[in-house]
Amino acid sequence: MLASYWTIAGRTFPHTDREYSPFDFKDRVESAAAAGFKGLGLWHADIDYILQRRTLQEMKAILDDNGMKYVELEFLSDWFLEGERKKQSDLRKQKLLRAAEVMQAKHIKVGDFYREECPMPRLIETFAALCEEAANHGTKIGFELMPFAMIDTLPDALRLVEGTDGGIVFDLWHLVKLRIPFEEVARVPARHVLGIELNDGTLEAPWSLHEDTVNHRRFCGEGEFDVQGFVACMRTADYRGPWGIEVLSEEAREMPLEELTTRAFQTTMAQFRPTPARAASTPGAGRSHGLSPPRKKA
Repeated sequence: MLASYWTIAGRTFPHTDREYSPFDFKDRVESAAAAGFKGLGLWHADIDYILQRRTLQEMKAILDDNGMKYVELEFLSDWFLEGERKKQSDLRKQKLLRAAEVMQAKHIKVGDFYREECPMPRLIETFAALCEEAANHGTKIGFELMPFAMIDTLPDALRLVEGTDGGIVFDLWHLVKLRIPFEEVARVPARHVLGIELNDGTLEAPWSLHEDTVNHRRFCGEGEFDVQGFVACMRTADYRGPWGIEVLSEEAREMPLEELTTRAFQTTMAQFRPTPARAASTPGAGRSHGLSPPRKKA
């Protein structure tokens, strides 16, 4: 189990100048390890903030001392563009690659938040080049499929990663919002599944998709998603990599660190213990749409 960055970062605010965690890095790692996690995610702005006080080598030592076997770094955008934004992206890329090499990160997440228009041949070419560069630093590139990206369909994501040693990071939140059936994800060749992230939420919301995504995700089992069904589907597909838990929530940002790590781990692990009804049925049966019906309120 991997504690994705935003889940245990505390009072951070995505897409602002406060994307770094107020929790000390060492405290986060120790708390995550005590809760049961074997992996940790780090955001680029958070890494820059930590490096004001610690070196990458010191960060690696803290991770090793606490048994963190998996490290995930994020996020690289604009890597497929040109001009000034591409220059800034290249600067961030070098920082992330350096951090990945020292901390032996499993992968670096990349993607897009603004539905940028770009010809598919250029996307494929630049992604392949990115994967080759990452390989020289001992890591891989994972494209996160989401509604906000320049690629928001599973077939196009597969076209992007085909022929590279990179892959796709499947976040349950984005799969539900894109209405991609779990069974389609399970059919993706294992070599292309670089990571999986779990979370929960509501199927419909009164606010915008962006607001829903950054402020209203829930811990597993606390919403309307069929989290157990997705887990069962991907385990049947023989997924063997780490499972991340990624929750961006106004409520969670106000929780103490120990409560965040403990609640994140326990609620996620519960999804791997099937209920008697599910254990007696075929994994994923009756969930071809990848969604579960809204739960009735007590």
